[in-house]
Amino acid sequence: MSTATEVEQPREFFGHPRGLANLFGTEMWERFSYYGMQAILLYYLYFSVADGGLAIDKATAAGIVGAYGGSVYLATIAGSWVADRLFGPERTLFYSGCLILLGHVALAVLPGVAGVAVGLICVAIGSGGLKATATTLVGALYPDGDERRDAGFSLFYMGINLGALVGPLLTGLLQTRVGFHYGFGLAAVGMAAGLAQYTVGRKNLPESGREVPNPLDGPAKVRSFAVIAVGVAAVVVLVLTGVIAAGNLADVVTWVIAAAAVVLFAVLLLSGRVERVERQRVVAFIPMFLVSFGFWSLFQQQFTVLAIYAEERVDLDLFGWQVPPSWFNSVEPLFVVLLAPVFAALWVRLGRRQPPTPVKFALGVGAMGIAFLVMALLGFTKGDKVIPPLLLVLVLVIFVLGELCLSPVGLSLSTKLAPQAYTAQMVALFYLSLALGSSVAGSLAEYYTKDNEPAYFGVLGGAAIVLGLVMAALTPLVRRLMNGVR
Repeated sequence: MSTATEVEQPREFFGHPRGLANLFGTEMWERFSYYGMQAILLYYLYFSVADGGLAIDKATAAGIVGAYGGSVYLATIAGSWVADRLFGPERTLFYSGCLILLGHVALAVLPGVAGVAVGLICVAIGSGGLKATATTLVGALYPDGDERRDAGFSLFYMGINLGALVGPLLTGLLQTRVGFHYGFGLAAVGMAAGLAQYTVGRKNLPESGREVPNPLDGPAKVRSFAVIAVGVAAVVVLVLTGVIAAGNLADVVTWVIAAAAVVLFAVLLLSGRVERVERQRVVAFIPMFLVSFGFWSLFQQQFTVLAIYAEERVDLDLFGWQVPPSWFNSVEPLFVVLLAPVFAALWVRLGRRQPPTPVKFALGVGAMGIAFLVMALLGFTKGDKVIPPLLLVLVLVIFVLGELCLSPVGLSLSTKLAPQAYTAQMVALFYLSLALGSSVAGSLAEYYTKDNEPAYFGVLGGAAIVLGLVMAALTPLVRRLMNGVR
């Protein structure tokens, strides 16, 4: 005999609500396009003109990629604000997907720096809106206290990584065989498929996703759009006057993200619409935000330092055929796909006995520390010799173990700790930790050379392990502030 809860939450997608299948597929296609493009972006920037690239200095190119990655997650603030105050999560997701598609088309058809500028701006803004709202909609599928929530986010995360697995393989193959712009074009096709699938399945999404949680009145809309216009004009002036340039872009984005995080935390902590218990939960999120930032500062180097490492230091010869270095971007999502169901089943099986979220965060950043110490050991023992590809694969598998302890759990946590009036913006705070880590990963690339590999990876790995130990020590205090949220 079915209970009322079972009627409201039908178990139709691996034991989860049907709407999860639509969000799973939409995010899969979006990540196919996003990671497919990002896997070849750095090489497009620094490869020679003869090889189809733009011949930008490697450190500057890595900084651009880091700044772009940070801007994507910085844009979650704008996307979450639009969702909370203007359109609601469901419509915001759709419009964001259209903007992403436009950006990939620009990269595919516009030559040179113009295509990079237009394409990356559109993809960054669109991805920010899509990421915050998709996560919010997944959280809305589950009632408070539903033990399936973390498992649902782990399945959702598997969809993300299915797209991230296949995207770099296909775009990398096209890039090496026929050129960069064909790879960017395939990314556009993937995003178009995601939009089509989302449109067909919109009816299965929760009704709350169509509501605007905290709508603006007429005068507030006018003030908001005036502030946005002034901000855009200021950025244009700073770019035209040379204050913001390619060489310092990652540093500028880092400071902007840090300021945005401080402001958003202040808004949530000082708002009259946030109750006392909700405020304590926001405070509990602060140390986990910092740990998450440390984690992503290392993890996102797979698109900057490790991408250069794969192209320069790893033996890419496979029986006379050169493996595209971008294919290493598929290693991490491959093992996420393989291991995410294992982690999801583990959390469900353990139930109330599973480690609390702060401990999961400590384990995640500690694993990244171990991965970087392995990289330091490789640099110390191998010297100038080429690195066997399986050793880099091993390091990326350790990345995955840390990621599955922190990333899907962090997405779930942001929905559980969110104040009622700021659901999407709390999710944006988690993504801001990722944004900050991504931009710092670009800035750190200028300190990496083949000669200082052991020191570079060793210092960062040791710092990550210390950060994990501090988080573990703070767990009792953080859990009290979480007020019953696990």
